[in-house]
Parts: sequence; structure tokens; C-alpha cells
Amino acid sequence: MKLKLDDNGNVVLQNGQPVYVHDDGKEAPFDAAAAVTKISALNREAQGHREAKEAAEARAKLFEGIEDADAAIKALETVKNLKEGDLVTAGKVEEIKAAAKRAAEEQVAAAAKAAAEREKTLQGDLEKLQGQLHGELIGGSFSRSKLISEKFAIPGDLVQARFGQAFKIEEGKVVAYDQAGNKIFSRARPGEVADFDEALEALVDQYPYKDQILKSSGANGGGAPHGGHPGGKPPAGKGNFGGNKDDRLQAIRSQFPDLAQS
Repeated sequence: MKLKLDDNGNVVLQNGQPVYVHDDGKEAPFDAAAAVTKISALNREAQGHREAKEAAEARAKLFEGIEDADAAIKALETVKNLKEGDLVTAGKVEEIKAAAKRAAEEQVAAAAKAAAEREKTLQGDLEKLQGQLHGELIGGSFSRSKLISEKFAIPGDLVQARFGQAFKIEEGKVVAYDQAGNKIFSRARPGEVADFDEALEALVDQYPYKDQILKSSGANGGGAPHGGHPGGKPPAGKGNFGGNKDDRLQAIRSQFPDLAQS
């Protein structure tokens, strides 16, 4: 599933929502707010199933030693109908306990199995929605980045291929971590987490090949330097910076192998 872009590389919106192209070619807008609501609902439902399972297991402990429900009922009826002064043998007591335990364990096992199956289904739905939300929040941030459009010599998808793993979703927000695993905070707003462009700029500053992916100060409005080749042309057979998107990507990957391996 990929973001739909127009001829200028901008994200296509429908009713204010980014449009995605699915693997079967169908297009549909992604409602991030609805996805967050659905994820919260699935989490609550999954928690309810877990709590019900734990409650059933706790109740089952009250019937430890009882295994056969039918035998237990029969035994209870026998005890109920005992005449005054009759004695219940120790063996009969054990039979009743075993029957009750078995009946309770069967009920708990059935409830636990149903809860586990439902929880598995909910977890799958949750992971799918989280993946879609992750793709929209992080992938969309790369696609809409002003920093990338103004200062990078490569398209947003290659920038994401190199630096995307540094970004995570925490409490519905995009958060970045540096190479040491430390959360990147804003220099402009001390104590606050850096926004996407500020965090990306900090990551690029630490990147040893940043000069290869950033536009040079003398780059014209048509784009970035072509990998330092004389005349601004890439080697023959290695793509074309002046061609279509696939040609440009091939040219960039041939000149910046570090990005292609990321």
C-alpha cells in the first residue's frame, strides 16, 4: 500500500485525507482519526476478553478436585435425599469433588479457548490498523516534509529508506531516536520532543554522507547536483536525473549505494 502522489510529487488528498493505492490497484482515503479510535476500541475489547478469562479461571479454582459434572449432580441429589442419620462415605465425597472439578475445568477450558481465539483475531486487526497508522504518520511525514523538498537532493522515499527506522509512533505522535538510542528533543523548544523536520535535520547532521544527499548551495531550481559528475550527468546506463521517477531513482541508487543498502 503506497501513498498516491500527483505529477509534482505531492500527496493526493480526498476530503482532507491522504489517498492510498492498495496492492490490487484500488484507491481509498485513509482516515487516521478513525484508525486511532478503532485501535482503542480493539484494545478495550481484548482487555475485556482477558479479564473474563482470568475471572473464569479464578472461579474454577473453587471446584478443584471435581471432574465429572453428571456424577457430581447425581451425588448431590443422593446427598439431598439422604434420610436423617445416614452417613456419606469418604469415597462418595471424593467422587462428588472429582465430578465438580472436572465440570468446572471443562467450562473454563472452553471459555479460555474462545477468549484466546477472539484475542488472536483482535490482535491481528489491531496490528493491521497500527501498521496503516504507522505508514500514514511516518510515511506521510516524509512525503509532506518541507525540509526534504527544499534541502534534499533525493526524493522522500529514499530519505525514508535511510532514516525511517529512526522514527517511531508513541501515543499517536511521531518520535525520533538518534544512533545511540536517545530520544531527539527540540533545540528550539527545550524539554519538548523535536518535530519531524527538526528531528530529521538532527539525524542528517550525524550522517557521514550527508553532503551526497543534500542539495549544494549552488544547486539551481531544477534540483540537486548529480553525484559530482562533470557536466551534471550520471554515467551511461545508470539512470537519468532528467528522466521519469524510475530513471531518477536508478541514477540516485547508482551514485549513492549507501542509500540503496539501507
